[in-house]
Amino acid sequence: MRYTTFGRRTGLRVFEYALGTGNFGTGWGAGADVDESRRMFDRFAEAGGTFIDTADNYQFGESEEILAKFIAADRDHFVVASKFTNGATAQPDVSRTGNSRKNMIHSVEASLKRLGTDYIDLYWVHFPDGLTPMEEILRGIDDLVGSGKILHAALSNFPAWRVSRAAALADLKSWAPVAGIQVEYSLVERTADRELLPMAESLGLGAALWSPLGGGLLTGKYRGSAAGRLSDLKTLVHTEDDDRKTAVLDTVLAVAQETGATAAQVSVAWVRERAARAATSFIPIIGPRNLGQLDSYLGALDVQLTPEQYARLSKVSLVALGVPHGVNDSVRDRVRGGDASLVAEPLRPVA
Repeated sequence: MRYTTFGRRTGLRVFEYALGTGNFGTGWGAGADVDESRRMFDRFAEAGGTFIDTADNYQFGESEEILAKFIAADRDHFVVASKFTNGATAQPDVSRTGNSRKNMIHSVEASLKRLGTDYIDLYWVHFPDGLTPMEEILRGIDDLVGSGKILHAALSNFPAWRVSRAAALADLKSWAPVAGIQVEYSLVERTADRELLPMAESLGLGAALWSPLGGGLLTGKYRGSAAGRLSDLKTLVHTEDDDRKTAVLDTVLAVAQETGATAAQVSVAWVRERAARAATSFIPIIGPRNLGQLDSYLGALDVQLTPEQYARLSKVSLVALGVPHGVNDSVRDRVRGGDASLVAEPLRPVA
């Protein structure tokens, strides 16, 4: 087992996986009951897991309520992360959604009550709401850190330009710093390699990477059945809707056959290797629905890809970086006087 700090801007010690608890509960009509959730939590803890990721809207608050029962015996041992923006009910009113100071205060108080704790280790702004100024968000976070109700705060699903501006504002104003980002990342969703992950590496932000199995696509199960997230939640799912995704899955299945591991384990092993090569901490968020799925994720900790296998998976999954990266690459040697040793290589996505 391995532990790291969450980014270079905190001393918060976390396990190399975060246990996502979106499946703790059945409020969405799909998920795990309390007993199965307990089995998953206990197995994760037995494996050394300490980092738990939840949100106020997961199972409409039920995830936090279930989690409260599990952490109560040793709250300080666990690093608990929660989120706000969407509201904790199926149809929240206008005053209980968004990122305003009003909703932030309401949401953290409600999460603390559901979690049965007096502090949250890492509090995420779950989504940008398109309305609240970043200054209001940051000042609200600073107040919560100052009160001790949260220890660190971070931004989930925000574009890179907003995160970098937020980090600069917080530093300039001596407010609580932005600790990290949360973003979707897997072999079938690598667009974060364009801006978000290089930004995190440059600024020393921790990065929590959700959906490392592409919503289940990378398990290969959807080639024989639609059962799973695709049929139950019908959201946050990838399908083989282009040639690149088909090629990625073909390669994952081939490497799985070579290693004797499952396709899911190969896919997570690639994300772990990508994380090991980063200049800051990249933490996959695993989101099992049952104990068998959790055991598969834990089994991936023992899967070692060869350099050739890692390179093959990286190449087939590579996405075009787009503007301005291509233009910059074309003139890089020219501005270095034709000698690439003149200037240190900048932080770049790992191919």
